[in-house]
Amino acid sequence: MRKKIVVWCGADFTHFCMLYYLQKKLDADFYCIADITPNVKDFFNTQKLVNFKKIWFFHDHITKLTNPDIDYLAAFEKKYKINLWNLALNERMFYRFNDFHKFTRDEILSIYQQACVLFENIINEVKPDFFITKETAFHHLELFYEMCLKSGIQSLMLNQPNLGKRSMISKKCRIPDYMSKRKKHISKNRDFHELQQYLESLNTSESIKNYLEQHANSKLDLLKAFLIFMTSNNSSIHTNYNYFGRTKIKVLSNEILIRFKKANRRNFINKNLVQSMNSSKKFVYFPLSVDMERNLLIGSPYFTNQIELIKNIAQSLPVEYSLFVKENPSQESREWRSTYDYKRILEIPNVTLFHPSFSSKNLIESCSLLVTIGGSSGLEATFYGKPSIVFSDVGYSTLPSVFKVENTQNLPQIIKKALKTKVNSSDLDQYLHSLEKEMFSYDTFNFASILKNKLYLGGNLHDIKISESDIMSIISTQKDTLELLAEEHLKKIKRMPKN
Repeated sequence: MRKKIVVWCGADFTHFCMLYYLQKKLDADFYCIADITPNVKDFFNTQKLVNFKKIWFFHDHITKLTNPDIDYLAAFEKKYKINLWNLALNERMFYRFNDFHKFTRDEILSIYQQACVLFENIINEVKPDFFITKETAFHHLELFYEMCLKSGIQSLMLNQPNLGKRSMISKKCRIPDYMSKRKKHISKNRDFHELQQYLESLNTSESIKNYLEQHANSKLDLLKAFLIFMTSNNSSIHTNYNYFGRTKIKVLSNEILIRFKKANRRNFINKNLVQSMNSSKKFVYFPLSVDMERNLLIGSPYFTNQIELIKNIAQSLPVEYSLFVKENPSQESREWRSTYDYKRILEIPNVTLFHPSFSSKNLIESCSLLVTIGGSSGLEATFYGKPSIVFSDVGYSTLPSVFKVENTQNLPQIIKKALKTKVNSSDLDQYLHSLEKEMFSYDTFNFASILKNKLYLGGNLHDIKISESDIMSIISTQKDTLELLAEEHLKKIKRMPKN
């Protein structure tokens, strides 16, 4: 029987372009959930590059935002064992990060009701064997993903385990599918020095740095985006709840205000955050995560208040230790944090806040313990023989020197235990040997930059007309990369157990 595959297609055209080659290699029926804006919808309605059996335009199914059916939603939660408010209160558009529209309780629940009905209909109609997706950065994608898991549908998520220009396809984000079998693998017997050389060879931060430098950095692209936006009909403001309240005047004034705030915050950072280290101090290191990112909002839904968490860690330390906190340089993409937030961190006794440009490597090498919500720094610490504590599910939590916190009340005991833990290079070597079998050479950030520059004026405007020739140009010039992605998905599909 032909396999049935549902694919999530959003503003990121990676999977769409990959499907052009996968459909040539795999005899299957492909279905699409298109999470796109009205201008991009025109492309999907006319394109002949990928043969979809059916396309559902997500925002066409989200219309009336009043009078939610609470009984239906309650029954849905019970059926799928999904906590809807856990998703809703961590959705960037619904709470904390939206400068244009304040969603009411009924509006949020109405959106969820319509999304749940749509997704149930898709699952019941298609009865898919597989769901292909990117990392689930938004609540509605995470909702469908969790529904697929609960329905026994095999999920193939393209994600990056933050080890150089590598990626993998797995059931869960950044957790290898076959990590439970790692002890069956023979390690390469690398010591810490050799492992550190391996880590440095990956140059993990290079791709992120290049991506941030290229993102929305062209003044010409910004000017083009401004002119297109100001002369457009701006129909998304009525049809896509992500754009509610985004009138042209509000968007323009908000953009000016953001640039002013960013400059002011940068000035505060340069004047107040520490740029040198007292190496004689015993300290625990906490690298800040980027706000408004999946790592926090979906990966660690109950630990999104980093300032409160810093306080909890500081008050849980043995008296001879200090807490060193460093701003994430990638936070610049979110216009930094408010000066009020920085001041709150600086006011906490026994906490030192470091400048984003300060070397993370120096802090990791000198610390006694690293604490991270769920970032890759916990794994990096292991390369330098340092134990770590995490607050979310991460692939490297299988290492004996990594401790997961379920409740902050247990932090003092976990910290004391972690500080006494010795890290063995053989455990890390064995883990990496297993992880390397799951990874393949694909630079997520580089391909994202290609898409932004080709389709979205460097990332300055996403509701924009896209032509088939634009996409075909990417498909042709990136043929080797996309064929590799198609082949990796095909291998994964063949390895997946049958339901």
